[in-house]
Amino acid sequence: MFSTAFLDLPALQSAAGEVHLPGSKSISNRVLLLAALSHGTTTVYDLLASDDTRVMLDALRLIGCGVGERGSTVRITGLGDRPPAAPTKLFLGNAGTAMRPLTAALALLGGQFELSGVPRMHERPIGDLVDALRQLGCQIDYLGNDGYPPLRIAHGHGVPALSLAGPIRVRGDVSSQFLTALLMALPLAAGQQAIDIEVVGELISKPYIAITLQLLERFGIRVAHDRWQRFSIPAGSRYQSPGAIHVEADASSASYFIALGAIAACASGVNEPQTEASDRVGITVRGVGLDSIQGDIRFVDAARAMGAVVTGGPNWLHIRRGQPGQGWPLKAIDLDCNHIPDAAMTLAVMALYADGPTTLRNIASWRVKETDRIAAMATELRKLGATVDEGADYIRVTPPAQLQDWKAASIHTYDDHRVAMCFSLAAFNPARLPVRIEDPKCVAKTFPEYFETLFSVSKVAEELIPVICIDGPTASGKGTVAAAVAQRLGYRFLDSGAMYRITALAAGRAGYAIDADHESAIATMARALPVRFEAGHVLLGDDDVTQTIRTEEAGMNASRVSALPAVRAALVDLQHGFRRLPGLVADGRDMGTVIFPGATLKVYLTASAACRAERRHKQLISKGFSANIEVLRADLEARDARDSTRSVAPLKPAQDALVLDSSHLTIDEAVEQVLAWWQERQPFAASAKG
Repeated sequence: MFSTAFLDLPALQSAAGEVHLPGSKSISNRVLLLAALSHGTTTVYDLLASDDTRVMLDALRLIGCGVGERGSTVRITGLGDRPPAAPTKLFLGNAGTAMRPLTAALALLGGQFELSGVPRMHERPIGDLVDALRQLGCQIDYLGNDGYPPLRIAHGHGVPALSLAGPIRVRGDVSSQFLTALLMALPLAAGQQAIDIEVVGELISKPYIAITLQLLERFGIRVAHDRWQRFSIPAGSRYQSPGAIHVEADASSASYFIALGAIAACASGVNEPQTEASDRVGITVRGVGLDSIQGDIRFVDAARAMGAVVTGGPNWLHIRRGQPGQGWPLKAIDLDCNHIPDAAMTLAVMALYADGPTTLRNIASWRVKETDRIAAMATELRKLGATVDEGADYIRVTPPAQLQDWKAASIHTYDDHRVAMCFSLAAFNPARLPVRIEDPKCVAKTFPEYFETLFSVSKVAEELIPVICIDGPTASGKGTVAAAVAQRLGYRFLDSGAMYRITALAAGRAGYAIDADHESAIATMARALPVRFEAGHVLLGDDDVTQTIRTEEAGMNASRVSALPAVRAALVDLQHGFRRLPGLVADGRDMGTVIFPGATLKVYLTASAACRAERRHKQLISKGFSANIEVLRADLEARDARDSTRSVAPLKPAQDALVLDSSHLTIDEAVEQVLAWWQERQPFAASAKG
């Protein structure tokens, strides 16, 4: 997951391949709570790992459920007839799928609880649910503003006395989560008599209620309904664990890759007929299919209406862009989105690629989600050059009229995972402009590895992937600065100085003598070395070789390897392979002159010999080695002289490099200067954050 302040997406050109989706958030948290309320132990497979499920699991532990985790498999031992542990304070982040159902369930179970979340959760309405629970006799107090969390459930010991004489009335036109919460909680009170729920007004997001009803049946509760306006929970209801249950992949998350297949040119450059198993053309989605129980699977119908070619089966979908004039550009639509409220956000970005204005209606629920999504989408779409009209329950998006009307933009994400994921698709714009996504880690709410998954199927010309090269004399701090810059930008990191040492180490482990007789074999091996640089460590496959390659022997072997021309050529190819999305920071002698001569930014980091000697002295002393600062200075000056006069890759700044003298700078100050230079080269620098 990218935890940087922002993530810059270069202009992406095409897409092809296969993606495996995480589990559904809506299903995951429903299943966890139903398992918690049941008799018995439930094994939940393929659970979504996200912020929302994490706060739910933490809450279940606090109220006394048994929770065992092993990867994506979780075992929940339910409360059964046991009361929840109380008094208890629960922090539920920004997870509406945890806040609303837990409020209802704990109000009926009895006890004293405080439920709170992040500031945005305290702006999301819960008053209609609280009103419905108070009808029953539940004691719930607001700890802040009336109608909003945080809440206190103030029962004493034992189950509260409930008034079940008439139907429980709840509004259906604000959030379907209110009705879901009641449907999941009221079976706890349906002992001697049936309980009816009456929906006031139009019920929005009916497909999410359908998911709730299907899952209730899996746990032993069959709820009847009359045209989605009246729901009846049978007398004698009792939750019973199904033993095991699998979480379907998230259909809302699938919408981004359905859209990707619909808007991105095929990697081969043409659209052509394709079989389900092929990944050469279009996008294949695994984990959810056309028979999904999730209402958001109907996003497929909307994508098809816009021109996408979608096929599928029980657990897969395949999407490709339509032929020119037959689905491309996308067709503008006018759609009632009540049935796909979350996935409809993706349509708003797809509208950028349509042949006219697209209108999405009946989306009033967007206003009370993680942010006011209608306002947020309108604001950010305008940044890209679209014309947008918005109303209380609709949004109309007119795409940029001409190529020159597109704009590079820094997208504010409002701590809303869906905003971040939707707008990543704008990187496929025809104007070939980059897009910045602020606070990319907000996708952790439902899809922590979203951007990695997007990059795995996105294609872009190698020269469009940004590269920062940092060079300089020994002990100038270039490696430390380069690694820090890479971490701040979320870019890949390449320490070219380590490559020859790693190659020498691998050759020795393979039994090759480092000489001309084995040059070809070592070169072949070098082209495919599984080298990674992560969090200050150098990895060769799964082996951490950070310390192994720093010995004097490793340095001598590296010198012998570097004398083999075929190996040098192979390592050039290997280093080119580090240029992958979203970008690269490369540290090394010939990075900006030989390996990446067209790098976006080249920095030559230098410092006086006296300053570098002092830094090296402190470094050696901190590691327990004895050192003489004057000897170190003399050695550095001699090495500078040798490096600057050698015939291959002599030490000197690239012609277009910016020179940064760090003699009087801390590492952090040097990093900030490099980042400032980088920002100046971005088309959206004026509006960028971070």
